[in-house]
Amino acid sequence: MNEPILDHLRDVFDPERWGLPLAAVQGLADDLRSFWSGSRHCFKTRTRDTSEHAFTYWRGQLTMEDSRNFANIERHLTGGDGQGLQQFLTDSPWLSRGVYQHLQAEIGAHPALQTGGLLILDESADTKAGDHSAGASRQHNGRLGTPAPSTGAGEIDLCQVATCLTYAHPASGTWVLVDGELFLPEAWFTPAWADLRQTLDIPAERTFATKPALGLTMILRAQVSGLPFDQVACDDLYGRNRALRATLAAAGIGYAAEVPADTQVYLQAPRVGVPRRRHKKGAAPSRPRVVSLQVAHPVRALVRRQQTDWQRVTVRASERGALVADFHVRPVWTLAPDMTVRPEWLVIRRDLDGKLTYVLLNAPPDTPAVALIERACQRYLTERAFQDAKSELGWADFQAQSYRAWDHHMALTAAATWFIAGVKLKWRAAYARDPQLQRQFELEILPALSTANVRDLLQSVLPVPQLTPQQAREAVATHLVHRARSTRSRLKEQQKHGYSS
Repeated sequence: MNEPILDHLRDVFDPERWGLPLAAVQGLADDLRSFWSGSRHCFKTRTRDTSEHAFTYWRGQLTMEDSRNFANIERHLTGGDGQGLQQFLTDSPWLSRGVYQHLQAEIGAHPALQTGGLLILDESADTKAGDHSAGASRQHNGRLGTPAPSTGAGEIDLCQVATCLTYAHPASGTWVLVDGELFLPEAWFTPAWADLRQTLDIPAERTFATKPALGLTMILRAQVSGLPFDQVACDDLYGRNRALRATLAAAGIGYAAEVPADTQVYLQAPRVGVPRRRHKKGAAPSRPRVVSLQVAHPVRALVRRQQTDWQRVTVRASERGALVADFHVRPVWTLAPDMTVRPEWLVIRRDLDGKLTYVLLNAPPDTPAVALIERACQRYLTERAFQDAKSELGWADFQAQSYRAWDHHMALTAAATWFIAGVKLKWRAAYARDPQLQRQFELEILPALSTANVRDLLQSVLPVPQLTPQQAREAVATHLVHRARSTRSRLKEQQKHGYSS
C-alpha cells in the first residue's frame, strides 16, 4: 500500500527531472575553459600574455570555499607561493575597462537578454582594519545594521566603498556585476595623502568624484557600449540627487529612483520665474524661483492624506511565497537644480509590516499604474548580485591594499558573476525541468539554480587538488625562501637609509 508513495517521493530526487543532465555537469570544466578563452585577450599587453593567471583566479573563486586571496588560490591550485597571481593583480597593466566592455558586449549579444533588462546603481562596503588600503576611510557602511544618526544609511565604519553597476533581467533570473568604481573620499586628494596615493598606485588622473557622479559615468558608459536596458534603478543615496535624475532624463534614460521621506514634491505644476521688483531699494531679483501659489510637500506627508488611495498588489511570486504590499501612484512635479520644473511619477510602497518606500520615475504620462509599480520594485536584484559575489565568489576575501589590485579583483569578480549567469541561462534554455514537479510540490515557482549550486557542480569536475606530502614540503620551503628574501631586502633598504627595525 505504501510502496507506490515511497517510489513517488524518491522520484523527486531524480536529477534528470530537475534539468541536471550528467553530460552537462561533465561539460562544466570545458564551459569555464571556453569562457576564459573568449576573454583572454583582455589580459594581454604589448609585451606579455598573463591570461593563464585569469583562468587560475576564476577557478579559485569558483571552486574554493574560503580564503580566496591570490596567495591561497595559487598555493592550492598550482602549488605556487602566490607571487604570480600577486603580480597579475598588483603590477600587470591590463585594464579592467576592457573586461567590463567585453562582458557588457556578451550580455548585449545574448538572445535572451535583448529586452526587459535594467541597470541597478548601488554601493557595497567592506570593513578594513587599517587606513592603508586604497580608499579606506571612516565613512557610511550601509551593510552594517545600525543606522547612522544623520542619514539612516548605515553605521560609520572604517571601510572601502565600491560604487557598482549591476545588470539585472528579472524574467530570466539573471544578475551580473557589469562595472565598478572605488569611491575615494575627498580627504584622499589633499596634500597630506599625496605620498599614500602614490604608494597605493592611485592613478594621477583620478580626482574627487561623488558617488552619484561615479554612478552616472558608469551608466553613460553602459549606454554607449550598447548594453540593452530599459531603466536604471537606485536607492535614495543616488535618487535624492536631483542633478543625477535630470541628467538621466536628458540622456533618454528611464529611472526608478528611491528618494528620502523628506523629498519635496508639488501636486500641481508650479510656475517658475524671476520675481518682479517690489521695492526701489536694493538689487533687482535675478534668480528664478516658484512664483505661483503651489506649495511643495514632503512625500511622507502624502501617506496621511485622506485623498491618498491605496491598492494592494502582489509584487512578485518568490520561493519564500508571494510578496504583497500596498501602493499609491500619482503624478508629481519636482524642481531640477536649475529650477526647471520636471514632471515625475511618485510610487509609495507600504509593506505589510508598515515600512514605507518612496520612488520617483520619469516614465511617460500614459504609463499604467501596474507598470510603474513593477518598475519601482526591481532594485532587490542588486542584493542578489552582491551576496553571490561576496559569499560565493570571494569578493569579500580580497586583501591587497593597492588601487590597481582592487580594480583588477573587482573586474575579475564581475566576470565570474557573468560566467555563473551564462551557465544558468544556458541550462534554463537547454534542459527543461519536468513540469510535473510543480504539481507534485504544489508550487507556482520551483527553486532556481543558484550560484552555490553551480559551484557545487563545478567542484565535482574541477576539484581543488590535494598536495602530496612532498609537494606540500616543497611549497612550504618555497614560501619560506621568498619570505626570507623579502626580509633581507627590507633590512638592506633600512640599512641604506641609516636606520634599523
